[in-house]
Amino acid sequence: MSDMTQAAGKDGISRGRRLRVALVLVIVILMVGGAVGGYLFGLNLTYRDLASAKQQLEQMRPEVQRLKREIVEQNAKIISLQAELTKVQTALQEIMPAKDTYVITTNQSLIVANGLLTIGLVGPPTNESITVNVNGKRQLAAPGDIIRVTPNGSTACEVAIQSFDMFQAKIHASCGSAKSQ
Repeated sequence: MSDMTQAAGKDGISRGRRLRVALVLVIVILMVGGAVGGYLFGLNLTYRDLASAKQQLEQMRPEVQRLKREIVEQNAKIISLQAELTKVQTALQEIMPAKDTYVITTNQSLIVANGLLTIGLVGPPTNESITVNVNGKRQLAAPGDIIRVTPNGSTACEVAIQSFDMFQAKIHASCGSAKSQ
């Protein structure tokens, strides 16, 4: 009996061991299966997200191209308008220079300061000076020079030479009461 008891005991132990090993194997298989399933599920979700994002990008591409064309057209229009504005400002400056500032070309004269001064550029400018005729009196002047004239007893005028080149001179002429100047 003792042999039978031993055999039954060994059989019982080995059956218990087998059950534990089987249980551990089942748990390991379930864990591996869960990990693989989770990984595949995550891949599937990521694939769907990427496919959705690609689809949205493809849908947006024509809109992006249209907007890029609009930006290029608007930039070209802005550049054109800026060039036109510059031309208009230049033309306006020539027609209406800054207050009391005049551009006189060679052998031209202007009546300025409400008719109190007649200013003319006599001959072409030299390298260093110009010949200016102010109320019939010729004077040599360089940039920065100021010619003071009193056309009548109560008015004093100043003619300032601002700059000149080969063809023209830019001057500033203003008059005021003789006491203020």
